[in-house]
Amino acid sequence: MSALQIAVLALAAVLVFWMVGAYNRLMALRTAIGVAWQQVAEALARRGEAAQALAQALREPMAGEAKALDALLAAEAQVREAAAALGARPVRLEAALVLVKGEAAMGAAASRVLALLEQHPLLKVEPAIAEQAVVLADGGSRLAFARQRFNEAGAAYDEAIAEFPTRLLVPLYRFGPAGRL
Repeated sequence: MSALQIAVLALAAVLVFWMVGAYNRLMALRTAIGVAWQQVAEALARRGEAAQALAQALREPMAGEAKALDALLAAEAQVREAAAALGARPVRLEAALVLVKGEAAMGAAASRVLALLEQHPLLKVEPAIAEQAVVLADGGSRLAFARQRFNEAGAAYDEAIAEFPTRLLVPLYRFGPAGRL
C-alpha cells in the first residue's frame, strides 16, 4: 500500500469519525429538546386540567358568562391539540408556531375568566373554585420556566446546526431548525 493510499484512508477515517460525532452531538441536542418539552407538556396539562375544572365549576354560577367559559375551553382544546402535535416531534418549527398561537388565545381567555371571577368575590372563597383559579393563574409562571428551558435547548440545537462544518451535514441528516415557544 502506497503512502498516498494510506493518507486517503486516514483522511476517510477521520471524515467518518467526524460525521458520526457530529450526528451524535446533534442527536443529543435534539434529545435535550425532547426532555425540555416534557416539562412544558406537564405544565400545559396541569393548566389545562385546571381550566376545564374551573370552567365546569363556574358554568352554573356564572351562566351569564358562558361565552367567556366557552372561549376558555376552546382555547384549552386548541392548546392541547397543538401540544399533542408538538409532542410527537418537539423539534418541528411549524408545530411550535401553532402552539404559540394557541397559547396566546389561552392567555387571553384565562385572563378574561380570572377577571370575571374577581368581580364575584363570593365565588372566590369556594374551595374548589379558588384552588383551580390559583392553579390556572400560577400555571403561567411554571409554564414560563419550562418554556425558557425548551427555548434554550432549541437555541443550542440551532446554533449547532448553523456551525461550520456541521452545517454541511444538516441536509444529509435532514435536520432543521427547532421551534421556540
